[in-house]
Amino acid sequence: MRALLDTHALLWSLTDDPRLGGLARAFIDDRRNGVLVSVASLWEMAIKISIGKLEVDDTFERAILDPLARNNVDTLPIEPRHLVELLALPHHHRDPFDRMLAAQCRGDHLKIVSADKVFDQYDVERIW
Repeated sequence: MRALLDTHALLWSLTDDPRLGGLARAFIDDRRNGVLVSVASLWEMAIKISIGKLEVDDTFERAILDPLARNNVDTLPIEPRHLVELLALPHHHRDPFDRMLAAQCRGDHLKIVSADKVFDQYDVERIW
């Protein structure tokens, strides 16, 4: 099974935060699953770090990118097909990063690991 991590799920998994749901943690920890992180989430984190809304204990590379590589988490680029899907989405939500994640999940037939119920409105299967 393949699923995309929402930004908070990624951060909570990296920091072993207890807010990460049990099903989400089990999915991420199961090496048989394909765990993906969108470039959109990495972009969102980089923006938040640069404006002081997100703090990491080390550099972005060591705190975020290196653990992803060590845990064989693949990065999902934003492709033109995702933009086509994005344009077809209804406007349930204004957050551009969440909308891109929904478009990527729909376009690539992925589930999403997220506590955010807004993804249910986009007909994306959510793991939490």
